[in-house]
Amino acid sequence: MHDVKIAVIGIPGKWSSEVLADALAERTGFRLLIDMADVSLDLRRNTLMAGDVDLGELDAIVVKKISAQYSPNTIDRLELLRIAEHRGVRVFSGAEQMLRLVNRLSCTVTLRKANIPMPDTVITESLSDATAAVREFGSAVFKPLFSTKARGMCIIDSALPDPALRAAIADFMASNPMMYIQRKIALPGRDLGLAFLGGEFLACYARVNQGDAWNTTIHSGGRYEAYTPPQALIDLARRAQAPFNMDFTTVDIAETDTGPIVFEVSAFGGFRGVKEGAGIDAAAAYSDYILKEIRR
Repeated sequence: MHDVKIAVIGIPGKWSSEVLADALAERTGFRLLIDMADVSLDLRRNTLMAGDVDLGELDAIVVKKISAQYSPNTIDRLELLRIAEHRGVRVFSGAEQMLRLVNRLSCTVTLRKANIPMPDTVITESLSDATAAVREFGSAVFKPLFSTKARGMCIIDSALPDPALRAAIADFMASNPMMYIQRKIALPGRDLGLAFLGGEFLACYARVNQGDAWNTTIHSGGRYEAYTPPQALIDLARRAQAPFNMDFTTVDIAETDTGPIVFEVSAFGGFRGVKEGAGIDAAAAYSDYILKEIRR
């Protein structure tokens, strides 16, 4: 399909963005990797431009990474892509679908409505209610509504004396008025990423923590390993990702003494975990899927 023009939205120089652009170029003869910081919308002309390229004239846009870190600005960038969709450009995984996932609260509410098992969670703007939640949980993980790889997260323990406890919460609250608070779960030293392509299970990998890190993210020194999940876990992950109708995503799951729990569904999904943990080239598989979808 050498007449097809598909752009990748990503971070130039970053591995996952580059390998996806390479995989699509191998199949189409066209390579374009765009940083959303370079995109401008002109509503007078109804154009969405990246330099001299009008994104509305492309056949498709694939979003690998919308920004280096999640923030409210991430939502702004996704909103711009709705104009490309309005002009008939297929966006993978769809701007509105991704919008529902970049905000942790939106993702959580959707998962709860689907009766997906999750850690005990309290969301509040009240310092008193947050304090009560920590006292009840014993140890709680405070999470920003916009973050990846555990950035900005912290643990607050109920063993702190009341003044210190309230001060720690107030410090988090200063940057995160709507506080997302989860009971800290005793994990078996790993959690799992289950990748889905077009709603179908693709691969599973484990993230294993290293040293004393409380989380398993690669950002905190964790590593990827192979893992073969039981069918029940695949079924749970499939149910978790289904409401979001993503083209490519990963579901983060942990096995606990009381059963599996889902932490989140990813807006963009991880290629490196699939590659290093499961030995599957996600960029190639995703590219083949995209071209198949465009041919329909």
